[in-house]
Formats: sequence, C-alpha cells, structure tokens
Amino acid sequence: MKNKELRKEPSAQELLKIIFKYINLIANERDVDRLLIALADMGRDLITADRCTVWLVNQQRGELWSKIAHGVDRIVIPLSKGVAGYVATTGKSMITNDAYADERFDKQVDSETGYRTRSIIALPIRDSAGEVMGVYQAINKMSGEDGFTERDLEHLQLAASYTGSELEAVTLQEEIEQTQREMIVTLAEAGEMRSKETGGHVRRVAEYSYLIALAMGMDAKEAELLKKASPMHDIGKIAIPDAILLKEGPLTDEEREVMKSHTAIGYDMLKYSTRDLLKTSAIVAYQHHEKWDGSGYPQGLVGEEIHIYGRITAVADVFDALSCDRVYKAAWPRDKIVALFKEERGRHFDPALCDIMDGLWDQLYAIKGQYSH
Repeated sequence: MKNKELRKEPSAQELLKIIFKYINLIANERDVDRLLIALADMGRDLITADRCTVWLVNQQRGELWSKIAHGVDRIVIPLSKGVAGYVATTGKSMITNDAYADERFDKQVDSETGYRTRSIIALPIRDSAGEVMGVYQAINKMSGEDGFTERDLEHLQLAASYTGSELEAVTLQEEIEQTQREMIVTLAEAGEMRSKETGGHVRRVAEYSYLIALAMGMDAKEAELLKKASPMHDIGKIAIPDAILLKEGPLTDEEREVMKSHTAIGYDMLKYSTRDLLKTSAIVAYQHHEKWDGSGYPQGLVGEEIHIYGRITAVADVFDALSCDRVYKAAWPRDKIVALFKEERGRHFDPALCDIMDGLWDQLYAIKGQYSH
C-alpha cells in the first residue's frame, strides 16, 4: 500500500458528529447503490480505516455484491470467498491485524491492484429476523495504532445495527420497484403482441425516451423513471376490440374514436396508484397523442400544458413508428423522417425536442438496430 497520511482517532464528540452527519444523509437516500457508498463512508470514518465496503448477500446466486464508488459498476464475489464470505456464511465477526497470515484472506485483489492489505475488521449485518443480509468490512487502520481493536468492533457494530434496518427498508423498496418494472414490460409487450406492433417497439421507445430526456437536461434519476414508464404508453389498447385493433383497412370515423379511447383507458387503469412509476406511466398513457398546437387527443392540450413525459414519449413513439416496418407500411427512409420532424416542429412536437433530435439521429438509429428483434 502506498504511504497515506495518518488520521487522528476521533474523540467521543467527533464520533457523535460523524454519526449524526451520516444519519441525516442516509435517512433521505432511497437508492441502494448510493446508500451502500454512504454506509461504507460512515464505517470508514467511525474507525479511521483506509477503506470500508458494505457487502450484500445474494443467497440465490451464492454471491456477495457491493457498490464501491460512484461511476463504478457493482462488484460481485462468490459467497465462499475471502473474509467477507467467511463472515457472511458463519455469522461471526472477525479482526485480523496480519491479513497475509490469515488463511481466510484472499490475496488476489491485492495482487491485481497493487494495494497492500495489513489489517481487516468485518462483521455481519443482520435483518429484523436476525438473518445475515450483508457484511461490513473495513481495511487498514489509519490512526497510527497497530491495528483494529475491540473498540473499533463496537463502533462498527453500531453502524451495522443501523445499516441493517436501513438496507432492509431500501432493498424491500427496490424489490417492489423491480416487480413493478417487470410487470410494466410484461404488460406492454403483451399489448404489443396483440396489436401486431413490430417486435421490440416498447423497449425501443423506452430507450429513445431515456436518450432524449438526458439530452434535454433531465437528471438521470427522472430520465430513468420515464424510461421505465414509457413502455406503458399504449397499454389501453388491450381494451380495444380486435375488430378495430387488428383491422387491416382504414378505420371509419366511429372506429377511429374507439381506437383513440386507448389513451383514457390506459390512464384510468393506472391513475389511482401512489407509486411514482405507475403515476408516470399514467401520464405517458394519457398524453402521448397530444400535440404541441392543441390538435391532439384526448384533451387537446397546448404547448407546455402537455407534461414533458408525454411530449418526449410522443417524439419517441412517432420516430419508432416511422423508422420500422409495419404490417401496413414500409419503414420510411431517414431523410424523410428528419424532414417530417422539421415540418412538425411547433405543430405536432415540442420545438425544443425537435431541435434536440437533430443532434441525436445517429444514436437513435443505433438503438433501433440494437433492439430490432
């Protein structure tokens, strides 16, 4: 390990400041990856370690995983490997101040990174039922002492107790949201199959929406929410009779009104949910056929009366409809699609979004190719 500046052991008053600092930070964090980083930082500061990792157990896969830093993918290791694996499988805390003399220590990471592990402290994180759900692991004491002590274990245990309850709440929320995401994609694809849409339509619209949202300056979290919700834009079509939905010839005026009702049907299906994902889906379902000039449906909204989610999904949906073969038409060439968006700027589409599209054509077509089946 490269030489690093030694840090002073925190006093009792400083420990309280550390605890309150991180409690305030963690209490408002609902993203599991960012929560893991904050919890690891809290443990590191409490016991003056060089680095700290909070691992979560995935029993089904026999793995431990963690988020080490922002911008770095999750790191996954076998549940049977290293100190963290030992603590996770036995439920026992451990301190070793000579890592290379401890057979439980896995030297591979050090050999790959050039880091030198001297001391390790690790203890289990338990859920409300007492089951091990993760491991708190800190490496290399940085206060000039010989290594980690039982006092450090007590301080880390304090963090682990708090960590268990916070992680349990957030991971439960993540499981609920994952179930919602899976439900949305499954329902959307079922509707896509029934209406004979080109394969992958809802997934492409989701990716287009995400790309456009980021390009217009929407923050990543909100753009991700739209990406997950946009596949539900046509969910109301599941209630449209086959005679109309699957009709190969032109629709009558009466049939066209029935078809247009899919927006209100989709909204009515989703509007009572208090979950952000389904609330966003309701907006998308209701407003993706509105037009900037007020000539759209079902409400005839004008300009920014149309929610930004509806405006973005409208652009993504029309681009996909034009750029892909359908049973009733061949895909339009790129230059014709570009020309249409210029023509419909300020009429069908939000002018600002049309301007953004001008810089995204290559990326949009790359997504189309990636999700063409």
